[in-house]
Amino acid sequence: MNPVSGVVLYIVLWFLALFVVLPIGIRPVSDADPASGWRGAPETPMLLKKALGTTVLAAVLWGLCYLVITSDYLSFRSGILALPEK
Repeated sequence: MNPVSGVVLYIVLWFLALFVVLPIGIRPVSDADPASGWRGAPETPMLLKKALGTTVLAAVLWGLCYLVITSDYLSFRSGILALPEK
């Protein structure tokens, strides 16, 4: 894997992990707006904790992807994914 594909894979995994981590621990405000009933944004979004958690989760996922990509476990040249020889 070259460095550009590694960075692109990390960015994609980071955003994927962000969408997984964002809803964790979210509670709406306790009292709604009397006119519309809208509760608005959460009381404590904890975005810094979620960004750090996203970074760690994306790094772990990237490491696993790197190991699978660089190993011969899944290979189109040999093994179960290989094309049949002519």
